Amino acid sequence: MHEVGIAQGILDIALNTCKNNNYTKVDSIKVRIGKAAGVLPDSLIFAFETMKIGTEAENATLIIEEVPVSGVCNSCKENFSVDDPYIIQCPNCGNISLRIDTGRELNVYELEVS
Repeated sequence: MHEVGIAQGILDIALNTCKNNNYTKVDSIKVRIGKAAGVLPDSLIFAFETMKIGTEAENATLIIEEVPVSGVCNSCKENFSVDDPYIIQCPNCGNISLRIDTGRELNVYELEVS
């Protein structure tokens, strides 16, 4: 379950940011996770809830924004967006030559601290 390592990384980012900016508490952490990033949101939340105990983020909420897979077909030039993390062909024309633009993200994009 690699979500434990990811949860630790998210917690480290939040705690280091809190400490380096002289805050005492992390209230919430917002992350963007692409559908094709290979991360299970429920497992990540479970791991985060366990790891935050006894830290400045003990009462923090982990808020996950899931990002769909999107891109452009190199054949028909149409933009597409799908919830399926394993797209292997254009949903418009069926071609397999695609440029994937979103769906692999794993970013902390906002911290609420006090």
